[in-house]
Amino acid sequence: MKIGFIGLGKLGLPCAVAIDQKGHEVMGYDLNLSRMQKETINYRETAPDGVSPFEPLLRKSNLKFGSIDEVVRHGEIIFVAIQTPHEEKYEGTTRIPKQRVDFNYDHLVKGVKEVSKAIEKSGKDRVVVIISTVLPGTIKKRILPHLNKHVKLCYNPFFIAMGTTMRDFLNPEFVLFGVVDEKAAALAEKFYRTLHLAPFYPTSLENAELIKVSYNTFIGMKIVFANTMMEICHKLGGTMDVDAVTNALKLANERLISPKYLGAGMGDGGGCHPRDNIAMSWLARKLDLSYDFFDSLMTAREKQTEWLAKLMTEYKLPKVILGKAFKPETNITTGSPSILLKNILEEKKQKVTMYDPYLDGPMPIWTKKSVFFVGTKHPQFEKIKFPKGSVVIDPWRYIKKQKGVEVILVGAPER
Repeated sequence: MKIGFIGLGKLGLPCAVAIDQKGHEVMGYDLNLSRMQKETINYRETAPDGVSPFEPLLRKSNLKFGSIDEVVRHGEIIFVAIQTPHEEKYEGTTRIPKQRVDFNYDHLVKGVKEVSKAIEKSGKDRVVVIISTVLPGTIKKRILPHLNKHVKLCYNPFFIAMGTTMRDFLNPEFVLFGVVDEKAAALAEKFYRTLHLAPFYPTSLENAELIKVSYNTFIGMKIVFANTMMEICHKLGGTMDVDAVTNALKLANERLISPKYLGAGMGDGGGCHPRDNIAMSWLARKLDLSYDFFDSLMTAREKQTEWLAKLMTEYKLPKVILGKAFKPETNITTGSPSILLKNILEEKKQKVTMYDPYLDGPMPIWTKKSVFFVGTKHPQFEKIKFPKGSVVIDPWRYIKKQKGVEVILVGAPER
């Protein structure tokens, strides 16, 4: 099948390559012309195994590039992967502003207008699939008025994590489809059957919009809950062990929950989850909900990070945060709880040093005793020889005991 991609960023490009790997003819376009090449990318992404590097697959792919008009002429199905960003202050690396805002849809609206214009010029029907995250009601209000009769629209947001985009795209729990045109949805389902056998979940446009953001905010809720258990275990002490608690809950996969995202550690991060909570908090206030649950999740995330900062400030030693990325083995810092921790510490007049192996080059050798906080669970940090007299605060509970170093496994007894 001939597939088009409008938007070749961190989401669009890996998915375009994944589709190419399945034997489809893929052509893409991006407003940023530097993305229309197959040599290198400036972020860490992996192959479908979730481990091997992405770039070799990109270089070997048959992915082609063209103008919007060329992509429209090429693609039977055209995926629109255009960002709907929040301002940086809403991404979760700083304290939560009092003001709440919706996502910025300007880029998406402009892109859809251009695609619609190109399709009208071609005079042929095209299935257009928007995969950007939006709040419920957005597409009907902001997108549909700009479409012509040749545009057969669907809404199909992906459930992926940056760094493992290809793996998650090719192995989804289900495929969510907001249906506007029944024939377009049927063609899209036929296409997806060439990629995998995951359940296809068609529903109304507004339902699909809400399902996407509720999925992301539910993950944030799980992490806040697990971190609350961690704080309880840490403060009660003795034999309390948060991993023993959450490992039991993970077994209750019928009445309770799946084991994913139920490990205690740092707060939720990345380019979707914190900002989705902020956007849903804006919606809660707009709709005058009886309680703004999403604000509570973000407040809990911030307060839990502040508590971790307090653990560091109990020691009159230099402060070092290990890790800037929002999750292990990536260099993406969007929504990073480690950076939020740094900002809170600096607010408290603490001088802070940060290091990340995927952003700052070779691992330095530390000689000055300090308080080290493991903000990102990079495997490289297990090998550090910490200076004697140092304190290591590990909310992930994976750093091994070292002679002359106090290793604090947050929420668990010494192991």
